[in-house]
Order: sequence, then C-alpha cells, then structure tokens
Amino acid sequence: MSGHRTVVGCMTGTSIDGLDCSLVRVDGVGLDLVPRFVRHAEFSLGALAAPLRTLADQHPTTAGEIARLARDFALLHVEGIRGLLRGERADLICVHGQTVFHAPPVSWQLMQPSPIAAGVGCPVISDLRQADLAAGGQGAPLTPIADWIFFREVGRRVAVVNLGGFCNITLLPAQGGIDAIEALDVCVCNQLLDRIARDRLGVPFDADGAHAAEGHANLVAAEDLRQVLTSARGRSLGTGDEATAWLGRWRTIDPRDLAATASETIGRVIGEKVQGADRVLIAGGGIRHARLRAAIARAAGVEAEATDAAGLPAQARESAQFAVLGALAWDGVPVSLPRVTGCPGSAPLAGSWTPPPGWAYARP
Repeated sequence: MSGHRTVVGCMTGTSIDGLDCSLVRVDGVGLDLVPRFVRHAEFSLGALAAPLRTLADQHPTTAGEIARLARDFALLHVEGIRGLLRGERADLICVHGQTVFHAPPVSWQLMQPSPIAAGVGCPVISDLRQADLAAGGQGAPLTPIADWIFFREVGRRVAVVNLGGFCNITLLPAQGGIDAIEALDVCVCNQLLDRIARDRLGVPFDADGAHAAEGHANLVAAEDLRQVLTSARGRSLGTGDEATAWLGRWRTIDPRDLAATASETIGRVIGEKVQGADRVLIAGGGIRHARLRAAIARAAGVEAEATDAAGLPAQARESAQFAVLGALAWDGVPVSLPRVTGCPGSAPLAGSWTPPPGWAYARP
C-alpha cells in the first residue's frame, strides 16, 4: 500500500444513536501523514438499537442473540460503507465496534469484521483497545493522537471536546509532539441527557436542547449532580451510568427543569476542564444542544467552536479519526499514548486485522 490511501472510518458511540462513516484521503505515512476529509454519512441503527442497548445495559441475553446481533451489526456496516463509497474503492476500513462493556482491564467492542472485509472487499482493522488494555492501560481514550494530526496549531493550546455519551477532552500543546498531548474522560454527557429525554420527556433525545432551554436549573440538584460528576475516578469511563442514583433522587422536579439542570451542570464541569485553552473545538452529538454548548463556553471563558471551523465537520470527527487511526496502525505507529491511557510501558501496536477473501498481505 502506498502513501496515498483512501480510508473509511466507522464509529458508534455509547449513546447508541447511529452509525457514522467517514471517507478520508491520506497522503504520507506515519506521524507525517496528512489527512483530507472527503465526506461523511450517518445511518440509523434501526431495529438493532434496542438489542444493542439491552446488551450495553447488562441485561440478560443469550449467546445466540448476541451472535446474531454481532453479524447483523457488521452487515449494517457493510451497507453503510457501500453507501458512503458510492462505487469508489477503499484501501482500508477501520471500525470501532459498539462498546457494550468497559471496565478496564475488561472491555468489549462488539464487532464481527469478517463480513465487512468480505462485503466491501478490502482489509479491516478493529479492536483497537485490547493491546493497550493487555499492556496495563485503560484502552481509552484513543482519539488524542488523531486530534493532534487534525487540529494542532503551532503557538496555540487547543482543546478538543467530544460531547458523546460521555465527554472526553484532548488538550493539544502549543509546542511539541505527541508526548506533550494530554487527554481525559470527563463525565457522563449525552447518556444522561438522553435518558432524561426518554424517561421524563417522552422523546428519544432533546433536539437542540429545546426542552432544556425552557427549564430552570435547580441549584440544589445541580450541586448534587456536580458532586457526582466530579467524583468519577480513573482515566477511562465506561458504560455504567454514574448519574442513575442522582436521577432517581430528583425525579419529582419538572422534566424541563431536570433537563436544564443536567445540561448546565455537565457544561460547567466540562468547561472548567478546558480553562486556559486558546481555542476550544467541540464535536459529537451534543454539539446541537444549545444550552449545553453555552454552559461550556461560560465556564471555559472562550467561545466553543464546532470542529467545522478547523476543517472537519463535527458529526464526522470520531469516524474520520478512526480512519486516521487505522492508517497509523497500518504504518506501524502505536495509536494509544501511555501518558493518556496509563499504560506503564511503551505503547503497543494495536488492532486486529481481517483481510478480504483472496487478499495478499504486505506491509508498505
């Protein structure tokens, strides 16, 4: 494979709200590679959303149901990738899989890569967390090195904030290489906001934060939630809902006030983590939530810009970054950063490789 490559990245987050696929052209190799985002497509999980959520919520499920779910999930990827490619050929596909459990050193990203390799006709790299976990790390977050490739700016400290099921942040240095990157998981985000929407508002999610905008934050409930969010420990948050007990304690207040309280508090906790950054870029599903976004900006003391302003559409950020992670792994570059994941030794090479039928393996 040459230095000029067409790579597809695929991502489903802990919100379990859709499959994102991005097409990225990559020139160069290793840490010198230059990515160019081409296009993005989002696909509904359809009938797979409910069983994926059941599995992630740790409800009893049979082995047969899991096996069928994994295959159907892979076939959904095939359909999505074909739609994204529009007849073009891909050199490589990198898939995240659905996180259904994450409590290091145990983690499971549900995925069957072989149907994807066979269905699209190119190699697939998957399961990027396991090498770091086996080496003693947390296996997450994985995107900081891709944030560095996409968003670093000489002379400016850039914070990249992902508003997904959980919020994670990458802090890119004004000077220096990947060894100076900082990153952390912060707190639950859309997972709690969406649960309030489902359980109290009767909708799948609070579109644009409209219900939260109509509510008034309850100061006592907000302080209670702040204590919950800031007490989370560890580098990597998983699928457990740390705010379940909080939600139970405050179920009697108006649903719109509950949504307002949660969005204001989550935004404040996130914004405080990026104070001192010269630029704050945000991405993920929560970017459309106006009250959450405003709360982040107030606490950070700087405007929260969508990553679109830096050349990568916010909704495509994670899937495009998985395309870059796949290219890096292909080039023999470890994609996890020990100072980020807590791996005690050198970062290991990551990923499980699945070739399509008849493909001859050869490194560049």
